[in-house]
Amino acid sequence: LEPPAVSFRASGEKDGIIDIEPKTGILYINGSLDWETKQVHKLQVESLDESGKIVKGPHAVTIHVEDINDNPPEFNQTKYFGVVRQSSRPGKPFMYVHATDRDDPTTPHAQLSYSILHHFPNPYEEMLFQIDNVTGAISPSRKGSYYLDPQKQDTFILVVSVKDMAGRTTNAFASSVDVIIVVKDSLWKAPPTIHIKENSTQVHPVNISKVQSNEPGVTYAIFEKEKLPRLPFSISENGDIYVTQPLDREEKDTYTFFVVSKDNTGELVDKPLEIQVVVEDINDNPPVCQRDLTILEVQENEMGGSDIGTVVATDMDKKNTLSSRLRFQIQSQEPKFPSENLFYIQQDTGTLQLTGRSLNKRDSAKYFLKVLVTDSKYETVCNVEIHVIDINDQIPIFKNSDYGSVSVAENIPIGSVILQIEATDGDEPGTGSSLIIYQVKEGDPNNTFIIETDSKTNQGFIKINKALDFETTPVYNLVINATNPEPLVPNVHYNSSSLTVLKVFVTNVDEPPVFMKPVYNTEVSEDIPVNTLVMTVEAYDPEGDSVRVSKIVLKEVQGKHAQYLACRKILFLQKSYLLVLQQTFLYQISLCYNAAQKSRAFLTLPLRDVNDNYPQIAMDYPAFFCYPVSAGKRILIQATDADKQFFFSKFTFSLADEMNARNNWEISKVNATHAYLSPKHANFEEKVYDVPIILNDNGQPPLENKVNLKVSICKCSSEDSCF
Repeated sequence: LEPPAVSFRASGEKDGIIDIEPKTGILYINGSLDWETKQVHKLQVESLDESGKIVKGPHAVTIHVEDINDNPPEFNQTKYFGVVRQSSRPGKPFMYVHATDRDDPTTPHAQLSYSILHHFPNPYEEMLFQIDNVTGAISPSRKGSYYLDPQKQDTFILVVSVKDMAGRTTNAFASSVDVIIVVKDSLWKAPPTIHIKENSTQVHPVNISKVQSNEPGVTYAIFEKEKLPRLPFSISENGDIYVTQPLDREEKDTYTFFVVSKDNTGELVDKPLEIQVVVEDINDNPPVCQRDLTILEVQENEMGGSDIGTVVATDMDKKNTLSSRLRFQIQSQEPKFPSENLFYIQQDTGTLQLTGRSLNKRDSAKYFLKVLVTDSKYETVCNVEIHVIDINDQIPIFKNSDYGSVSVAENIPIGSVILQIEATDGDEPGTGSSLIIYQVKEGDPNNTFIIETDSKTNQGFIKINKALDFETTPVYNLVINATNPEPLVPNVHYNSSSLTVLKVFVTNVDEPPVFMKPVYNTEVSEDIPVNTLVMTVEAYDPEGDSVRVSKIVLKEVQGKHAQYLACRKILFLQKSYLLVLQQTFLYQISLCYNAAQKSRAFLTLPLRDVNDNYPQIAMDYPAFFCYPVSAGKRILIQATDADKQFFFSKFTFSLADEMNARNNWEISKVNATHAYLSPKHANFEEKVYDVPIILNDNGQPPLENKVNLKVSICKCSSEDSCF
């Protein structure tokens, strides 16, 4: 207070709660402030003199009320009801809950968080529903999208909680509400199989079905399951499916395609639906004869009622329907001699039969029928030609009952003709009744001879089928018969007129000797001594004469030379021979009977390796260490051996038992063929050292070799190579 002022006075939005102490000027409250009732109080303060007149003022005083969390959140409904469709997309909301809080929305006091407290019933470990903690949107969980089924459980009760303070503190206020959810069948279902009659005359496109997504506002599309030049179906924005053109069942009787639904971002909303369309048949195809002319044969002696063949016709309409059911009827017969109606046709199968008497080729060799084939709407005429066939009532008769004898050399080539024979048959030429088949009936148990028939002349040609051998069979007494491929009619039989005889003499020919084996094989060691017996070969002469081995011809395999001697059918090694690279040699042995008769056999000598080569050091580069020698340096050395390695090389490396070697060097194995050599200290002079290394090949018997490896200690360039 400044004189002459003696007191203060406050006015304005005091609301009976705010006031000022007149003497001291202290503002005070005498009740509780409420942010929800009034957030700001505006006052005017004046100073007064003793008479109550204003000395100064009024001055404005603004009081802001700060909110505290003193209001729980409240749902805008006491109970919520929602509907969800089976197979709805996970995370897609189908309903919302909403709550409010009277506290300051700019503070955490009014920041709300939603959650699901309970789930009745809850048949699975995971909840079938989920809620967005900020928006209160309720949607199926991923498990719920899969398992929700109104047939199993059509109603669920969720207890949904809302907390202020964003749900982050334990002293936040909370409220809860029941949410009752009814599960209904999915709207997104594939329609039953769609049936469309072919060749429809309706104006297209024609609506044939409809699909509907569980979610509103989607777009629909069709895509093919099978690649077609053009898919004759479309779908509207409302899910109506149309066929866009008439269909032809004979061209394609079923169609399969998929319908999908997408949201405004192009993402799939539902699983694709498979749509099946069946094109129903109508009778729009006439019967078709399988052949322009059906030719059948019937023998003269066929009895009445015998089947003589079938008239085959087809109908492209659907099988096993009245549209494709065919009926057969004989329309005409030419000639009508000796009578009409010689043939009968079964109306449902098209099988032709003789009506009564047997046919006679003398009356007519051919008959011509016109057969009417009908379905329920169309008809077609099929032409049939029936041939009357002569029956096999005549047997073949040989012109000669004895063809005497013939002599042939035992070395005559296979396939050679030795004699021509002939029989006649009185049946119709060019049929199975008159064709003659010749066979050796007796005297040839091993099928040494074969007889081929000329189908035009019925002549038979006796040929050599297998090699002759005078020593085994010098004479053949053959009995040959003649038959027809067509069976004889009853009461007619083959007799002696269909048989003939022939004697074949085999003449002897001087033949070369024969080895007991075409190839002889034996394995020998490469260090086999001279004059060692290798093998014995055996041969004989078909005429019984003695044989001898005349010579051996060496055929080189890989360029090595050797000389061998053959004597009295026993082979000896004539000259010692060392094998390193080559492993198998082939020799040709000749047997001589006379200057013109000789035989050959082959001898293979695989040579077995002997461990007779000492192991050696194999280095592609000189061994050196840079001067002065550094710790940890080493060089790789390799061992090799000229002997054959049957499995893998296996060498051992060691230093010779010499003091300098063991004091200066050490060797360590890397693998079966390599080792490291390294210095044991750095006190080496700049010179060349001889390092004695012992190599052992571990063979049978093992061979050991001492090798002096020259190792240079030299000054090196920057690339670590000796100057």
